[in-house]
Amino acid sequence: MAVTLPPGYKPSESEEYMNPMQLEYFKQKLLTWRDELLEESETTVNHLREENWQEPDINDRASLESDAALELRTRDRYRKLINKIDKALRQIADGNYGFCEETGDEIGIRRLEARPIATLTIEAQERHERLERVQRDE
Repeated sequence: MAVTLPPGYKPSESEEYMNPMQLEYFKQKLLTWRDELLEESETTVNHLREENWQEPDINDRASLESDAALELRTRDRYRKLINKIDKALRQIADGNYGFCEETGDEIGIRRLEARPIATLTIEAQERHERLERVQRDE
């Protein structure tokens, strides 16, 4: 079933949670974000391909290599984000989007607006982070 969003549509707390319009809104938001990341990744690849790696000055070469390493780390971060976006898109298709993987509770519109790839409620995320800190400190 195709859903057309009215211009300027924003999900609201007063609507039924994860109704077809909200799902379409987040789907479009995720697809736009994914396209932007892919475009930036392509720009990075092209830049690295075109770079002149034969700098005669050792300091210039070190600077180039440092910049390239930073770009590659950023690209790896994008790759991980794209995987999370793809997972969120699958959840939309499966009807599980917007619900906490741990508790099954609603994640909430405001949280999803801020982080559309969120898979946990704020409370579950905080528990998860506390547990990670405790395990790291041991």
